[in-house]
Amino acid sequence: MNTMIAKRPDPMRRSGRAQLAEAAVCGALQLPAGALRSGRGPRRIAFARQLAMYLTHVGFGLTLTEVGACFERDRTTVRHACAQVEDRREQPAFDLAVSALETGVMQLACGLQLGCGGEAAR
Repeated sequence: MNTMIAKRPDPMRRSGRAQLAEAAVCGALQLPAGALRSGRGPRRIAFARQLAMYLTHVGFGLTLTEVGACFERDRTTVRHACAQVEDRREQPAFDLAVSALETGVMQLACGLQLGCGGEAAR
């Protein structure tokens, strides 16, 4: 029996919007590209991944399950990530920084025709 085992595509490739969020967060936090795709990693990398998942979910309207697939995480992990970011948004400086990231990512996505967020992103 001849069975071909196809390589699974990189889950990040499923969504250009997730890639855009990842790149924006890596740039903002001065992390190397692809740093968020590692395992758990140091606290700084884990938080950066949480922020990218948050931007993908809230900014682009992907479901928790869709975001989880993009980042090779479970939907409950994405829910936890979003809660962590929301909790920190009570700090004015952090909220301003996240708002700037959201705006920049959304404008870039619209310019690249990846979808402009919410239902339009689908």
